[in-house]
Amino acid sequence: MDLALPVHRIILLEGARRMLVASLAGAAAALAMAPFNLFPVLAISFPVLIWLLDGAGPGRAGAKAAAWIGFSFGFGYFLAGLWWIGSAFLVDGDAYAWMLPFAVVGLPLLLAAFSALGCFLAWTMWRDGPGRLFALALGLGGAEWLRGRVLTGFPWNDFGYALADHSVLGQAASVVGVEGLTPIALLVFSAPALLADPPERARWRWLFAAAAVLALLALFGAWRLSTPLPQAPGTTLRIMQPNVPQDAKFRPSAGPEIMARYLALSEGRLGNARTGLEGIDLLIWPESAFPFLIGRTPEALAQIGGLLPKGTVLLTGAARREDIEDGDGRRFFNSLHAMADDGSIIATYDKVHLVPFGEYLPFQSALEAMGIRQLTRLPGGFSAGDEPRTISIPVRGAPKIAPLICYEAIFPTGMIDSASRPSVLINVTNDAWFGDTPGPRQHLAQSRARAVEQGLPLLRSANTGISAIIDPYGRVLASVPLGTAGVLDGAVPASLPPTLYSRYGILAVLLVYIATIVGLLITRRRV
Repeated sequence: MDLALPVHRIILLEGARRMLVASLAGAAAALAMAPFNLFPVLAISFPVLIWLLDGAGPGRAGAKAAAWIGFSFGFGYFLAGLWWIGSAFLVDGDAYAWMLPFAVVGLPLLLAAFSALGCFLAWTMWRDGPGRLFALALGLGGAEWLRGRVLTGFPWNDFGYALADHSVLGQAASVVGVEGLTPIALLVFSAPALLADPPERARWRWLFAAAAVLALLALFGAWRLSTPLPQAPGTTLRIMQPNVPQDAKFRPSAGPEIMARYLALSEGRLGNARTGLEGIDLLIWPESAFPFLIGRTPEALAQIGGLLPKGTVLLTGAARREDIEDGDGRRFFNSLHAMADDGSIIATYDKVHLVPFGEYLPFQSALEAMGIRQLTRLPGGFSAGDEPRTISIPVRGAPKIAPLICYEAIFPTGMIDSASRPSVLINVTNDAWFGDTPGPRQHLAQSRARAVEQGLPLLRSANTGISAIIDPYGRVLASVPLGTAGVLDGAVPASLPPTLYSRYGILAVLLVYIATIVGLLITRRRV
């Protein structure tokens, strides 16, 4: 197969045509993410990106061209992968619809700056031959790592998820995490670019090497999945998915109706049938469960006390208010409460990693003065909790839980208390903001990756879906579909011993990048 002519045309593109092709290649790459999971498409998108960078040229003009190529690729990728964020601005359309184009286009423009940086860095290391694969993995992979950390971080749809969301290939996340899979994905799926190189560069050898890496990942994954789980602790659970429209959660008058819905679903009332909660150790409700402050509503606490059998514990998302001593001020938190069978709150976790513009505004006072509010419509926004922590709850098997409230489940590091390893991850979320779009499905995929990285089961309660019971291999054992109401009954899966990634985290990722640097140096010496 002779690719020389079409590839030559891509290399020689300039100006608007070059940016258009880069944007289209980036948009195609978004198909590698949930819900499509067409990761082989990266074997087209990444080679096109490499050929475009081949044509960037030397000097300042080349540096500028490389940055624009990366920016265009990133813009296409993030626009195609994150357009659904605009749905949140239509929940209260009268107040926020005017912001929709700024969110749908503005966020991809902002995130594309990281892709621009990544391609510029790759260009500084660029050489003919296979070395440019390693340059792209280092440059663009490093920029992706920064994207997960700069300005609170936004690692959504990191390229490593193309591998991590595959049940077999994704088991490598237990060793190097999704962040370590990103440079691997860039290397492997960029390899077809070498098919257009001159024959003397042994182009097929590198393609076989890329295939061998995928085969090794698959063999490791198959071996890991063949290992039986330890005995489960015997803790029984029920996860409730109420499917309450988001706009109802803004209306305090809807509180009694929402509470009645929660109670009915939790008891398993279907028509005249009633299964009750007897034998259930752990009941889980989703994030932002009530349009009122549950901790300051005695009637609701009494209803919960009447619902729970003796020994059953409820975990529920809820807003929490804290009055500031020696002043008239107050702070609000997005929290997870553990509640005993008498309706008392026995433990609370406050969300640490808040969503910018959703739960708080950067430069809050200045933007509020301009009439801009975060989507929660809470004056002053939410305050962040102090730190991630593990909570012990008094149920059979005594599971130690690590709460992950909504957005917190997308962060590979920094959300687990390493000094007190939990036995289960609890992810409560409210994806009702995003309707029936790729958003909730992408969120589930990234939550599953946390289970693999940590070797811990994950229990997920989502308002509109997708609620799930996930084992420590990232396998969905049971789920409630998006946009439906229902409950999941099951047992808390067993946890695995600490994974290499849970033990060493960033060091494991660093080793991948060191290996990539070594590959770059070796290939440059041979050119």
